[in-house]
Amino acid sequence: MGDPDLQLDPAGRAQTYAEQRTALLDLFTTAVDAVSAEAAMPRQLPSAPRGRTVLFSIGKAADAMARIAVERLAAPVSGLIVTRYGHLQPGPALKDFEVIEAGHPVPDAASLRAAERALAMAAGLTAHDQLLVLLSGGGSALMSAPAPGVTLQDKQAVTRALLQSGATIGEINCVRKHVSRVKGGRLAVAAGPAKVSTFIISDIPGDDPSFVSSGPTVADTTDLAMAREIVDRYRIDLPASVATALMDPANETPAPDSLGLAGAETTVIARARDALAAASRRAEDMGYVVTGLGDQLQAEARHLGAGHAALARRLSSDGLRRAIISGGETTVTVVNKAGRGGRNLEYLLGLAIALQGAPGICALSCDTDGIDGTDAAAGALVLPDTLERARQAGLDPDHYLRTNNAYCFFEALGDLVVTGPTRTNVNDFRAILVDGSAVRSR
Repeated sequence: MGDPDLQLDPAGRAQTYAEQRTALLDLFTTAVDAVSAEAAMPRQLPSAPRGRTVLFSIGKAADAMARIAVERLAAPVSGLIVTRYGHLQPGPALKDFEVIEAGHPVPDAASLRAAERALAMAAGLTAHDQLLVLLSGGGSALMSAPAPGVTLQDKQAVTRALLQSGATIGEINCVRKHVSRVKGGRLAVAAGPAKVSTFIISDIPGDDPSFVSSGPTVADTTDLAMAREIVDRYRIDLPASVATALMDPANETPAPDSLGLAGAETTVIARARDALAAASRRAEDMGYVVTGLGDQLQAEARHLGAGHAALARRLSSDGLRRAIISGGETTVTVVNKAGRGGRNLEYLLGLAIALQGAPGICALSCDTDGIDGTDAAAGALVLPDTLERARQAGLDPDHYLRTNNAYCFFEALGDLVVTGPTRTNVNDFRAILVDGSAVRSR
């Protein structure tokens, strides 16, 4: 028998679900605020001792980071802002900055123009100047300069294939670096004798700065052989020009002691664990016992969701209120190229199917940049009645998961989380709330 209050008082149950939604959304907002440009950017930024300070801000947080930097720099500054379409903040553009909006997750013609402008501006710097670089996730696509002999169309084809293969972001960016003229430290080399300082909001599990936006100003830790192995392992069908480029020693990334990289300063100013720590503190304030699973989870999204469902069931047996919080960047193997979804949505659908309406368990999974996949949702919510509402609406969750259509499933239920661009990015944020008292009452 179920809890008579829940069976006989639908209004009471609806209020309980509303409270669950509110708590989950509160945790997500807390996590995002903790890694905003306002919170993360240093109060003091270095200036060139005698020459110019030129600022490049690249990624989904680029406009927000640049505006904070301009406020906090003691010296005049000019430069370049490269961000995703729709990610500029409201208000007038920054004075003395060129602004380019470009394609993501697949580069476009504007991405090529952004890379060429960055390389040209860097080449004009002297030993008296400083290049200040602000990096956030998304820059790999937003600033793209294919290696000699590789066309933009070839680069687009490889990017799509990698994104649909199930490869991790580190593996994807390893390949990208070796068919590029700007990634893997090459932008710093182009700046030559200038001092290069880079500040990073990391969207990479493990926070290796050389992989954030494919490390245009950070020495690479991979090589051509590793890139070829990744392509072989995931059976990527390469355009002939890309296959040739990956065999060419000239496309090896610059050595760490190259001019521009030698002496370069790199600082990670925000990362996933900062967001998770803030959310964990907030959950504790709400009365939850927190189980943290870390910020580096990279499993297949639907499988991770099923695994987390099993964990939530186990933790629900003691009658306590618990919060399971995790981050990282899961992967999705795409079988339906026309499907609509993202890794957070697939995680949630896998979790919902495994939970089978278990009482007292709800969840949120969202991308901290505000966009999961290519559609206009950060992620979604799962509540104890998710599958029941789906059944009533004639939705088969297994079908939507098999066809990579998790977006359409949660859209039909009204359970998408839509925030718009958050102008930061530390990858996935996941929270599962477990009300053990709901289980014990059944």
